[in-house]
Amino acid sequence: MDTTAIAAALDQVGPRLKRLRTGRGVTLTGLAATTGISKSTLSRLETGQRRPSLELLLPLAQAYRVPLDDLVGAPEVADPRLRLKPHRARGRTVIPLTQQPGGIQARKILIPTSTVEPQLRSHEGHEWLYVLTGRMRLLLGEQDLVLGRGEVAEFDTHVPHWFGSTGDQSAEVLSLFGEQGERMRVRATSTQR
Repeated sequence: MDTTAIAAALDQVGPRLKRLRTGRGVTLTGLAATTGISKSTLSRLETGQRRPSLELLLPLAQAYRVPLDDLVGAPEVADPRLRLKPHRARGRTVIPLTQQPGGIQARKILIPTSTVEPQLRSHEGHEWLYVLTGRMRLLLGEQDLVLGRGEVAEFDTHVPHWFGSTGDQSAEVLSLFGEQGERMRVRATSTQR
């Protein structure tokens, strides 16, 4: 927030305080008795002749039983939604779930039904796959596995591998991939008393 926006927000505190007080039918004298702030200080706050401070606003928020944000007109928090940009790769739809490069990357992969000939490949990294819907075929070295909904596979991507749908239905898979062999770790703390 730039200094002009801050000044504009602070300029609106006084009128907001006055509307709140008069809307509740409270006098300056009554508010002074409740908050311990002098009547003249409260009047100067409402008219903009005194800049609001936390020492003044906290007791007012308490007296009015409103969040401090309501008194200062705090801006809304930025929109937390991610704008996911799916792309196509080898006939699949890949939706990146992480925005920053490097580290572990999360992706949702939509794998359509197909009868493509599996081509095993290997590369640097470590992968963790969780089947959300459907059934996924995983070729890993000499192993030929079929994973169903809720099943998980974790493997070193140096091992030749391929995954796709089983051919009779599409699959949705959550993938966590770390380029430098980063492994997924589950950490839990005991709640014993």
